[in-house]
Amino acid sequence: MADLTAAVVPPSLAQPQTAAQSAAELAKRGQIKQTAQKFESSFLSVMLQQMFEGSEVSAPFGGGPGEQMFKSFLTEAMANKMTAGGGIGIAAAVQREMLKMQGLR
Repeated sequence: MADLTAAVVPPSLAQPQTAAQSAAELAKRGQIKQTAQKFESSFLSVMLQQMFEGSEVSAPFGGGPGEQMFKSFLTEAMANKMTAGGGIGIAAAVQREMLKMQGLR
């Protein structure tokens, strides 16, 4: 019976994990998730900047050097909110690939 269990159970599950290993793995997963979300926010910010590149806002609601100066802050804030709201799926794909590269599931 012991031989059958050894054949069915993967070696990684047969060895008990210590609390330090699982805590380190959780920390790494958190860092990977945060990095993937930052990447998605950065990507969306660049795309939104391109989208607003040709838009002209008439006076009294916009225009002038102030608008040009703060437009990047607006697009960055919009991208962060989009990512926090679930994003467009880039963060999930990047996170999945980063976990594969680290040997995590």
